[in-house]
Amino acid sequence: MITVHHLNNSRSQRILWLLEELGVPYEIEFYQRDADTQLAPESLNKIHPLGKSPVVTDGDAVLAESGAIIDHLGHAYGDGQWVPRRNSKKYRPYMYWLHYAEGSLMSPLLLKLVFDKVKTSPMPFFVKPIAKAIANKVMDGFVTPNIKKHFQYVEDHLAQHAYFAGEAITGADIQMSFPLEASVARGILNEQSHPHIVRFVQAFQARPAYQRALEKGGDYDYSD
Repeated sequence: MITVHHLNNSRSQRILWLLEELGVPYEIEFYQRDADTQLAPESLNKIHPLGKSPVVTDGDAVLAESGAIIDHLGHAYGDGQWVPRRNSKKYRPYMYWLHYAEGSLMSPLLLKLVFDKVKTSPMPFFVKPIAKAIANKVMDGFVTPNIKKHFQYVEDHLAQHAYFAGEAITGADIQMSFPLEASVARGILNEQSHPHIVRFVQAFQARPAYQRALEKGGDYDYSD
């Protein structure tokens, strides 16, 4: 039996979505973030040493990292739909976007989250102007330009393709879903600035399997 160790408001929601698409039986072990720190509970360390989600157990295998989990589940249970054949034209873009989501796109988004928190966190009044000035300089000089460049790149791709690996949904779309829907939910992206990304997010959020995953996964701030 597959078990998803599911942390609220996390990347593990997309694993629930994939399992619903696959129609594979699975169980969910729920974990809640600390209300103050928003970090995962220590109990996740018993499942995987890094104590992060998603973690999936499939028989004796303990799998971490969303891309690795998606690729494993797609190969094992996808019947050729969710992972393109290795010698097909779709395989290369599938692999690229599967790794791009966390390897490239999430990095500047996480930096934005960190520096936004720096600017709003409580601190001595005489330190705050300095911290805010440093945060603004990093944001203006590095983080914001990179975010803009990445999202234009994604927007241009989706202007030409319905999905990331072509005209049919694959595991690459599952992997790309989290940074895109989180950015739409936070107002970083909108229909005026990035209409094709917003269309993509709205389309996958309307899928019956996605909706079933929401019902089973509990609180999730990034869905409509």
